[in-house]
Amino acid sequence: MLFLFLGSLFLFLFLGVPVALSMLLSASLMLFQMDMFDTQLIAENFVMGTNNFPLMAIPFFMLTGEIMKHGGISERIINFAMSMVGHIKGGLGYVVIISGLIFAGLSGSAVADTAALGAILIPMMASKNYDIARSTGLTCSAGIISVVIPPSIPMIIYGITAGASITRLFMGGTIPGLLMIIGLWLSWKFLYRNSNQHLDPKQSGKQRYEAFKKAFWPLLLPIIIIVGLRGGIFTPTEAGVVAAIYATIVSVLYKTLTLNKIQEVFINTIKTTAMVMFVAAAAMISAFAITVAQIPMELVTFIQGITDSSTTLMLVIMVFLLLVGCVMDLIPAVLIFVPVLLPLLRAYHIDIAYFGIMMVINLSIGLITPPVGTVLYVGSGISKLGIGKISRGIFPFLLVYFTILFLMVFFPEIVIIPMNWLS
Repeated sequence: MLFLFLGSLFLFLFLGVPVALSMLLSASLMLFQMDMFDTQLIAENFVMGTNNFPLMAIPFFMLTGEIMKHGGISERIINFAMSMVGHIKGGLGYVVIISGLIFAGLSGSAVADTAALGAILIPMMASKNYDIARSTGLTCSAGIISVVIPPSIPMIIYGITAGASITRLFMGGTIPGLLMIIGLWLSWKFLYRNSNQHLDPKQSGKQRYEAFKKAFWPLLLPIIIIVGLRGGIFTPTEAGVVAAIYATIVSVLYKTLTLNKIQEVFINTIKTTAMVMFVAAAAMISAFAITVAQIPMELVTFIQGITDSSTTLMLVIMVFLLLVGCVMDLIPAVLIFVPVLLPLLRAYHIDIAYFGIMMVINLSIGLITPPVGTVLYVGSGISKLGIGKISRGIFPFLLVYFTILFLMVFFPEIVIIPMNWLS
């Protein structure tokens, strides 16, 4: 049954069938094989896939990202980062990293953050004679941090699918996200240690203060979300509403959000939300078919006959997910494989929130690897470079991410201890 499901799924994807329809067709084939195919059963599970209160956080965080992009918030954040590090060797790279960290706390969407960062900074780096492939690679690598640091849309999806605490997932993503930032910073410093790029003049304390004042209100939003979640003031779903309202108020105060822009903001949010919800609904049918076929329990029995080490199991799963991430987008992969792997995690007493963070980081790396990396294609569209060139430019940052990922496999306390403390 597992081979029937995965084989048909990848066949449909290879033929260019949309992800949600591929999942529907594969699940239908399984149900038909088990003589359980029933259109009413499929319709009921399809509706149940979106009838979930925590899923409401997704459109609100997507709305926040769109408001940030169209409300002039992105430029203020980038200008603030420029005032701090624009004068040092390889300075624009550090601007990308700092801006990526701040953007990550605003939208939770890797594609949105990469587009917002890249549209401004990649042309700027080209004008300063930076290596465009490497600059695009850095921008894409910084963009995926938004799915690790709270708020994270994939972590909401994982939390709902696995029944894990979304607050724990959000808090647990903080330290890995900071490790990714530090890794990018050190690798960029090493790559540009002998650079001769034209440096911008160092800004005075007064200029930096002015840049900080202009970016103050956007910079406050990630702090509000983390403090609110940590203090139990609001739930992750309510945090999405708070973020959207806050971003709207800030953009209106800046007088940058016009009526024409508001229309575009809502249309883009509706389109993106509809795609995510359709995939989530289709995944519920796949999860039902997988459960009825008893695939998870058979997998548990099979794996237990091979190893009794949870670390070895995590290592095997991480390698498998790295391969999956190369050919499948993040959210569909979470929705498909979590129901399969969940009984395995419980049998080996692996913290499901810890695993969720590891899974999201792992699959986020797939967003910047060919042939299906969606963030990679965003970078390609902005820089006008081919995927091959950008892949070579991104390679050093991939090595850093691989190192961090496997470090957390062998030392899970890096994630679990801060997660429990912050939650």
